[in-house]
Amino acid sequence: MAEQAILRFSEPGMRLLENEHKYLSYLMEEWHAIVIEFEQDGMSLEVGRDKLKQLRQLLFQFVEPLKNHTDKEEEHFFPALGSYIVFEQGPLVGIQEEHQEIDGYIGHFFHHTRGNIDLFSLDDIKTVAANAGEAFEVLTVHFVKEETVLFPMAEKLMKAVDHDELFVKMNTLIT
Repeated sequence: MAEQAILRFSEPGMRLLENEHKYLSYLMEEWHAIVIEFEQDGMSLEVGRDKLKQLRQLLFQFVEPLKNHTDKEEEHFFPALGSYIVFEQGPLVGIQEEHQEIDGYIGHFFHHTRGNIDLFSLDDIKTVAANAGEAFEVLTVHFVKEETVLFPMAEKLMKAVDHDELFVKMNTLIT
């Protein structure tokens, strides 16, 4: 029997975002396992190149759902919560900056792997894979911040009508 995810939030919009975090985290675990392999010694160059190609493919599949999720937050959730708290400072600014930081690490990874991976040395491979590792770390902390600060804040502060409107706007697939 499949294990059912336990969602902590009662408002549909916050549950939707939390569920998207769980899905994105699942996808992240797939490619992060490869990043961890690069941190261990003993990998051959041939295996390293194959693993880097696999990592690139998994990250490529991850980018669209991530972008759809962050777009949803930036277009709908942040402005809705921002109407209750100061938008230009505080937690919303930091969270938006993290979106840019995550894009930067993933973009850097893709920039450096756009050429012929079969010409990479093992050190090159480990260096570029570290960008994916940094993205994973920032994303993991980012999700925790949203789920422990922003989502509870939204549940507490926002009016029911605003929660309902937010859910209608965000109730779209990210895949």
